[in-house]
Amino acid sequence: MFLVAGLGNPGREHEGDRHNVGFVVVDAIAARAGADFRAKHQGLVARGSLRARDVVLLKPQTYMNRSGDSVQPAAAFFKVVPGDVIVVHDEIDLPWGEVRLKLGGGHAGHNGLRDIIERLGTPEFVRVRVGVGRPASGSRDGKAWVLSGFDAGQRAELPGVVDRAVDAVERVVADGVESAMNVVNAKRG
Repeated sequence: MFLVAGLGNPGREHEGDRHNVGFVVVDAIAARAGADFRAKHQGLVARGSLRARDVVLLKPQTYMNRSGDSVQPAAAFFKVVPGDVIVVHDEIDLPWGEVRLKLGGGHAGHNGLRDIIERLGTPEFVRVRVGVGRPASGSRDGKAWVLSGFDAGQRAELPGVVDRAVDAVERVVADGVESAMNVVNAKRG
């Protein structure tokens, strides 16, 4: 079984934020899997299957900085080892629209990842990194950037980006992280 956690902030005021792209991806997975969410583990949880594998979908409702307060109890309850936890999150260090897979590593200043690493006691989980890019040159306020909405062009492109992220999750579930990374992280060209 896999636990797929999409990171974001709860509340209508955050629905369109770049920081909430993890929620958008997990919602798309739930739609494909025909899964419905219910409140549990300080989050919204749904069970379903992807590529004939059991998955638990999670949208922590703890706010980004405390994502581990939802991810760790859900992983423990469903007996999912850290290597089978897949975290979908926004990535300011990737250009807009790029999707990359990573296993383990640091948090790169992402407070949601920092908290999950702390609560799981290991960084060895899968990350689906969805590029939201950086603010325009001259602006150094990354927090304001991720808490702002996509521009019109990005909103138009978002469904394709979400589809690529969902496909990345499905590849991890079906083929394993190493094989999935070879495909997803290959340079386009």
